[in-house]
Amino acid sequence: MAILDVQHIEKHFGDTSVLKDISFSLEEGQALSIIGSSGSGKTTLLRCLNFLETPDQGVISVRGKTLFDAADPDTRREADIRKKRLHFGLVFQSFNLFPQYTALENVTLARKLMAKTEKTGESEDAILADGRALLEKMGLADRMENYPHQLSGGQQQRVAIARALAMKPDILCFDEPTSALDPELTGEVLKVIRGLAQQHTTMIIVTHEMAFARDVADQVIFMDGGVIVEQGSPEQVFENPQQERTKEFLQSYRETSSAQA
Repeated sequence: MAILDVQHIEKHFGDTSVLKDISFSLEEGQALSIIGSSGSGKTTLLRCLNFLETPDQGVISVRGKTLFDAADPDTRREADIRKKRLHFGLVFQSFNLFPQYTALENVTLARKLMAKTEKTGESEDAILADGRALLEKMGLADRMENYPHQLSGGQQQRVAIARALAMKPDILCFDEPTSALDPELTGEVLKVIRGLAQQHTTMIIVTHEMAFARDVADQVIFMDGGVIVEQGSPEQVFENPQQERTKEFLQSYRETSSAQA
C-alpha cells in the first residue's frame, strides 16, 4: 500500500487555476523529486499536502486513511487540520526559524508544546535528548546553543530539517531547500538530504537542482502549467522523456547550465 495517495487535486485562486487534476502515489521509503519552471504549481502542491492551502477538489490519503476529501465536509474541519499536518514535515525555502530561540530550542519547541497541551507523556529530557541527537546528525553538535543569526544559511537550513524531523512525520517535504543559499552552502544541505534518502526517509523534494533531483529520487514528476506533464523513474524522465514540453524544459536547463559553467 502506498504511504501517500493523491487523487485529482485541484486548486484555484480566483479565476486562476493553479493545480489541475493532480494525481500520484508514493511508497514508503521513496524520494519523489518534483521539477518544473517557476509558476508551474510545485509549491502550491506542497502547501496543499501540508494543509497550508485547502484544495478545491480531490482526495489526500496517508497510510490508507483519508485525511482530506473535498466532497466530505467532515474532512475539511479546521479543528482537525493541525493533527493532519503532523503527517507531513515541511522545510521552507527561507528556513523560518524563530530568531529568539537557539538551534536546540527551535528543534524541540513544537514537541514540548505538544507534550504539554496534548498530554503525550513525553518528558522534556527525552525531547531534548532527541533534539540533540538530530542536530548531531545534521553535523551541528557544536551549534546547539547558537541563535539563528549566529549560523550560516546552510546551518540554518539544517536546523530547519532537524526541526521537521523532530515531529516524526510520515513524509518529509522540501520546498526548494537550497534556493536561499549561496552556491558554496548548497552542497552541505544537499548532502544531508542525500543521506536521508539513503536511510529511506520518505520525501517529496521540490527542487531546481536537476542533477540532484535525478540522483536522489526514486520517482520524478515534471509539472508545467499546473498539471503533471510527465512522471516516472529518473532515468525515464531525464534520459528518455516522452513529452515535448519535458524535452524543452530539460534542454533549456542544460543550455543555462552550460552558459553558467
